[in-house]
Amino acid sequence: MNLAVKEAMATTGETAESLAAQIGVDPKTAAKWASHGRIPQTRHRAKVAAVLGRDVLDLWPDALKRHEPVWFRRWADIEREAVVLRGFQLAWVPGLLQTEAYARATLAGEALTPDEVDELAAARVARSGLLRKPKGPLFVAIVDEIALRRIAPAIMPAQLAHIVECAQLDSVQLHVVPASAGVYAGLGGPFTVAELDDGKRVGHIDSQARAQIVDQPADIATLERRWVRIVGKALPTAQSLDLIRRLAEA
Repeated sequence: MNLAVKEAMATTGETAESLAAQIGVDPKTAAKWASHGRIPQTRHRAKVAAVLGRDVLDLWPDALKRHEPVWFRRWADIEREAVVLRGFQLAWVPGLLQTEAYARATLAGEALTPDEVDELAAARVARSGLLRKPKGPLFVAIVDEIALRRIAPAIMPAQLAHIVECAQLDSVQLHVVPASAGVYAGLGGPFTVAELDDGKRVGHIDSQARAQIVDQPADIATLERRWVRIVGKALPTAQSLDLIRRLAEA
């Protein structure tokens, strides 16, 4: 039995029949999510969690963790423990702000089966539940304007609208580095710095292979200096959102 699912259904007044109708599955399948502890298929989890008003991580934490790449699990744990996350992205929308369609697009061309794409995209979207949790981390995101223009037009309008929606959360502070910034420190590549409740800082540096997690003071100091220089090139929040809205309407 999954007590978290059962409690969420009781709180929201959902029955197996009403939940099944909204998700598009047989009522017997929906009933098993609570009574037998069955885990919904990857493509259904985010929608079930949304209907029940809970985070995917709260309902099925073990299933999602298994579907994260092994090398990423340590960072996923750090994200969940952080009080502040400060991330810069040069070519992609930050993972915590991605829609499922966008996440799938970033996985295109990789040596993955369709099921693996389902699992990885769902796990990435589920991470965004951190932004809506009580006492979750403050996420300060800086994105290069090119990242907001790169993916296919069919995907980007919804993705840009999602970014604007996320930016309304108290836990999100968003900035865009405009194309007019020219050469600046961010061109060296994307990274995130997590601050934990004991004041410790840990960095996550993206690469073409596996990302690197760093915690040595000298490495963190380098990232902190880069961060300050990147902030100096970024637009204020209000101007950043105006730019994103214009791109969405283009």
